[in-house]
Formats: sequence, C-alpha cells, structure tokens
Amino acid sequence: MEPKILVPVDDSPTARLTVEAIIKLKQRFSKKLTLLYVINKEQLAYRMIPDFQLDMVQDNARKAGEVLLGRYQEQLEAEGFAPETILEFGNPRSMITSIANDQEFQLVVIGRREGSGEIRSVLFGSVANYVLHNVRCPVLLF
Repeated sequence: MEPKILVPVDDSPTARLTVEAIIKLKQRFSKKLTLLYVINKEQLAYRMIPDFQLDMVQDNARKAGEVLLGRYQEQLEAEGFAPETILEFGNPRSMITSIANDQEFQLVVIGRREGSGEIRSVLFGSVANYVLHNVRCPVLLF
C-alpha cells in the first residue's frame, strides 16, 4: 500500500519549486499524491465588496484555483504521477492541518518561504511552520 502524501500548493515560486523537487526525486515518492489548494477566504472578504458580488468573487477564485491545480496535475502526470486534487475555502494554515489530520495522511510535503517576521517565519514560512507543528504525520520541507 502506497503512503498517503499531501502536497499543499499555491501560485507561489515556493510551491512551483516544491513540485519540481518532487519530480526530480520521483523515485523516492509514491506515484499517488494529493494536491491541496486552499483559497484564503479572509482575503476574499473585503468590506468594499457588496454581499451580492461576494458569490461572484468566490466563484472566480474557485475557477482560478481549479486552473492552478490543473496545471500542477498535468505537470505531475507528465512525469508518471497520478495526482488527485482538493480545493477548499478557508484559512490555509488551519485547512491544511485539518485535512492532513482528518484524512490520515502519512506525509505532508510543503515548501517553506523565506520572508519577514519572526525568526520561525523566516526559517520555515508562517504556513509551513504552523503545519509542521500541528499535523500528526511527518512533514517534509522543501
């Protein structure tokens, strides 16, 4: 039985490099991966957007997320992987952790972003750092 591997992605250079690293090391990974994209619902809830347009904004975000996941899926399929995709709305830190724990993934592969803020965020990226400390399975940081 192949291990369940969760790969959270977004449209960042870090996520693209993470997928490229998985491809380079493809002999070490299960061919079945689950790609997860979380649309940050907090970023969609602008006070200036009228309620009647919020559904439209969320629908457009969902469509863009599906396109993004499709690009990663095609890239991985071309290299012999069989990726599944999950698209969710919510706080990325919480959703990644919740899905990894609730669906009993055995490994989370996530990129770490160097950025500003406290030293942990600089070293691991705020989402990656949160996931690292809150999932029950091992985490591989790229």
